[in-house]
Amino acid sequence: MGMSIGKGNHFDAIVVGTGITGGWAAKELCERGLETLVLERGRNVRHVDDYPTAEKAPWELPYGDELTLEDKRRMPVQSRVGWAVKQSTKHWFVDDTEHPYIEEKPFDWIRGYQVGGRSLTWGRACYRWSDLDFEANAKDGIGVDWPIRYRDIAPWYDHVEAFIGISGQAEGLAHWPDGNFLPPMQLNCLELSLKERWRTRYPDRTLTIGRAANLTRPHQGRGQCVNRDLCIRGCPHGAYFSSNSSTLPAAAKTGRMTLVPDSIVTSLIWDEQAGKATGVTVIDARTKETREYFARVIFLNASTLGTTSILLDSTSRRFPDGFGNDSGELGRNLMDHPSGGAFGLSEEFGDRCYSGRRPNGFCIPRFRNVTEQRKDYVRGFYLAGFASRAGFWGPVHDVPRMGRELKASLSKPGPWYLRMWGFGECLPYRENRVTLNRERRDAWGLPLLSITCEYRENEARMTEDLKASAGEMLEAGGLKYVETGAGSTPGSAIHEMGTARMGRDPKTSVLNAHNQVHAARNVFVTDGACMTSSACQNPSFTYMALTARAAAHAVDELKRGQL
Repeated sequence: MGMSIGKGNHFDAIVVGTGITGGWAAKELCERGLETLVLERGRNVRHVDDYPTAEKAPWELPYGDELTLEDKRRMPVQSRVGWAVKQSTKHWFVDDTEHPYIEEKPFDWIRGYQVGGRSLTWGRACYRWSDLDFEANAKDGIGVDWPIRYRDIAPWYDHVEAFIGISGQAEGLAHWPDGNFLPPMQLNCLELSLKERWRTRYPDRTLTIGRAANLTRPHQGRGQCVNRDLCIRGCPHGAYFSSNSSTLPAAAKTGRMTLVPDSIVTSLIWDEQAGKATGVTVIDARTKETREYFARVIFLNASTLGTTSILLDSTSRRFPDGFGNDSGELGRNLMDHPSGGAFGLSEEFGDRCYSGRRPNGFCIPRFRNVTEQRKDYVRGFYLAGFASRAGFWGPVHDVPRMGRELKASLSKPGPWYLRMWGFGECLPYRENRVTLNRERRDAWGLPLLSITCEYRENEARMTEDLKASAGEMLEAGGLKYVETGAGSTPGSAIHEMGTARMGRDPKTSVLNAHNQVHAARNVFVTDGACMTSSACQNPSFTYMALTARAAAHAVDELKRGQL
């Protein structure tokens, strides 16, 4: 992945960002023949070489892998996601004191500024949308209608699956479409037991292994998963999909990619006479010097709020309120997935255990307002979870033991438990929005992003139903000491999306059916900013499919002289 600028500052295409979608844009554009400049605001990260904790044993990590008080002082937002940000992973997440933003209402903006972005740390769940999702806004009269349907994106789901490799089990559910899966991971004994019990009690609720971008056999030159469940540290086998292990190397292989880290894109360059964008302005993250790059096509993939920040700060006589903001919808309709769940212990299978640490849970596809109706809210949620044996092998804390007695107690596994959670659909509300505060600026002189976002009555009712359903199912499955968890803050699912939505009408949307800015067709937005509704599925797989589709369209339009 070379970093030298050998072609001056003019390219066929510019891609802003190297995360889930930036990597895909780079791969597709390069493979389709375009000399492509890929800009990343963070440092370079090379596959394998720059995964410093990937092979470390627990005793090699300081502070029991927990953050220090100083870490938490510098990362007050990132550390809210306690399961993700540890000593072993903190280098993948931003320092909040260096990258501040304004929370008008609580919003957890979790970020990773490096080559690969959050593709290094994502949860890897890959679920297709169906027309239940793409048609929902139109049927409910909420927001605006998606300008595409499942038939438009299905071939691109296929295209992405073929490259990244998704393990899973076909279930034949129309609203949860099957794909072309690698062999599924295996459910354990408690999960299989619950699958059978719930099949009888809840015939419309299907427990299946999760569909994940973890390889269960070698694929596209990458090794298969060895069940360490240390994915978030970076996988030296390339056994889960990331930009670093997959798309960026594919782009580099063409000889057409120029990758430049430490490059903060601040704005688009608008040519009034030509009536299109001609390039981007960049600040060097280290020297703070400004430079410009030019191209015929620009893909914005800086993450939902990063992309929208660039668009909002790209003002001109043509776009006084932000680039492409003729509709006034830029920055609006921010969404995330409200979540909740339940936990319980099992008194069964005391003689059973398992080998390895499977990096994937089970999934129960959406059933609410599909086969099981509710009148108090629209849309629905899906459930996920995993069963395991208790992490502390023996009650070492409440009973004083030493020496041989302590060692003996640690050799006995604790009880089986099951943790289940769910993601619900958030509706698009214009009032959930981001703006730029030009009175307050960061170390590079850029205005701070101000976020106002909250869940409303529909999300609250759905979350209560989600938690109650999860708890009821655990009790029906014979689990004991069942507890349901609290709800969530917007941002905490790390599925933020919207703010530059696709639509049919330029008066009510920012992008068209191919992710082009309505008023500037050579600018494409294919990260989470483009989303018109949120569904309940983990969104990254859909972002990838939209990106591949848009890149193909961009190259076709260039060949026809339309851009």
